[in-house]
Amino acid sequence: MTVLEARPDTHTRLDELERLRARAHDGPEPQATERQHARGKLTARERIALLLDEGSFTEIESLRKHRATGFGLERKRPHGDGVVTGWGTVEGRTVFVYAHDFRIFGGALGEAHAEKIHKLMDLASAAGAPLVSLNDGAGARIQEGVSALAGYGGIFRRNVASSGVIPQISVMLGPCAGGAAYSPALTDFVFMVRDISQMFITGPDVVQAVTGERVSQNELGGADVHARLSGVASAAYDDEESCLQDVRHLLSLLPSNNHEAPPAVVGDDPVDRPCDGLLDLVPAEPNRAYDMRRVIEEIVDDGDYFEVHAAWAANLVCALARLDGRVVGVVANQPSAVAGVLNIEASEKGARFVQFCDAFSIPLVTLVDVPGFLPGVGQEHEGIIRHGAKLLYAYCNATVPRVQVIVRKAYGGAYIVMDSRSIGADLSLAWPTNEIAVMGAEGAANVVFRREIADAADPDAVRAERIREYETELMHPYYAAERGLVDEVIDPRDTRSVLIRALAMLRVKHADVPSRKHGNQPV
Repeated sequence: MTVLEARPDTHTRLDELERLRARAHDGPEPQATERQHARGKLTARERIALLLDEGSFTEIESLRKHRATGFGLERKRPHGDGVVTGWGTVEGRTVFVYAHDFRIFGGALGEAHAEKIHKLMDLASAAGAPLVSLNDGAGARIQEGVSALAGYGGIFRRNVASSGVIPQISVMLGPCAGGAAYSPALTDFVFMVRDISQMFITGPDVVQAVTGERVSQNELGGADVHARLSGVASAAYDDEESCLQDVRHLLSLLPSNNHEAPPAVVGDDPVDRPCDGLLDLVPAEPNRAYDMRRVIEEIVDDGDYFEVHAAWAANLVCALARLDGRVVGVVANQPSAVAGVLNIEASEKGARFVQFCDAFSIPLVTLVDVPGFLPGVGQEHEGIIRHGAKLLYAYCNATVPRVQVIVRKAYGGAYIVMDSRSIGADLSLAWPTNEIAVMGAEGAANVVFRREIADAADPDAVRAERIREYETELMHPYYAAERGLVDEVIDPRDTRSVLIRALAMLRVKHADVPSRKHGNQPV
């Protein structure tokens, strides 16, 4: 008889498990970690440690290996397969996270790698908790062919299925090329770090081969390009630490899922605090510029807010803040940038933000100081009608509490689009400095009294007289209030307390929606 060797006992197996875990944690070789640090980048687990509360991370599938063969893959089967997956907490609330491990296959996605991400995304959806992806990968694993591409498809499908169900945040911490760029584009927020992160569909080499243009990776798809020009990035940072700290801040303002209210806190900023500074911040003259961010600071709790897309479409401010400890979304025209007009980019920016707030039950406060839509051949030819309709559609479709505050001027179609009563705002408030009209007095007088002015012996005098007449008759601050289009004209110093009381009243708002599969919004 053959004498069987004794089975390893539990202690031996535990020692073996610890060795395997250490190998998975340390990566394929010490030099790989050194190379990652030499690039100015942290490792996947170092990033997760910065994002999550200390000691809260629970990893899953750390020992997963791919089963692919060919091109030498069968001889290289590291644990984890280039992605770290699991969950932890941010300020005590559950958050799911996956992080590409660039030390293994350059973070490239293969079949097993994708299946790990699929499983984590399914868990996040089932648990009703936010999903954060820490992206540092080289795209599809070429050696695995179509299996890798199918893995991306599974990620995209889950991104869409979870849209409006759980918050999804993408943090770009390395190159992201080709189809890999589309998963971040499907998520709610995209964060990028200067010099180390890039996003593009076709890289510099392909661009040069096809078009002859020479461009670097950062010039083509770096953090500032996407934060300022394309609008792909919600924000850009100088280092990973400050980036991940802001991701934590954003998560503290978001609900875990669409069935929960945003997290409320007990603050020490009094509800009835007068906003005396507002009297001097906003000039009475409609054409003088000022910084709307300072208005927001005066109104919200402790002057603290989280602005998204601050560098893109700067003529519209979109921010998350708190009023009496409860999260609100603030949409505001910015007179210090392009006079606060609505253009294509501002309309898209606002529409996306309004849709997000509505999906996650975040009330909307709209601060209006808008001279109209930006005129010009370029805007018309590039589709300002279609793009402007996106913001209009988003507001009309929103069922969360909505309060409009007309700070100064509100002209033309832009007044309607900026959440007026006529498109469904629950309350419209106005400061005594408000001017609501089809257009500014000078432009209106030139149209209405064009013939009279042209025929006058002194056209300038007649024009000035008709401008005063138009202002007196149609642009005084109580004209809209007299017709019920403004619910109340308020003292600017009371803006904070009035908003808090209004939102408290609207907290139990219920809105019936049409029975339909979905609308056909402008795209």
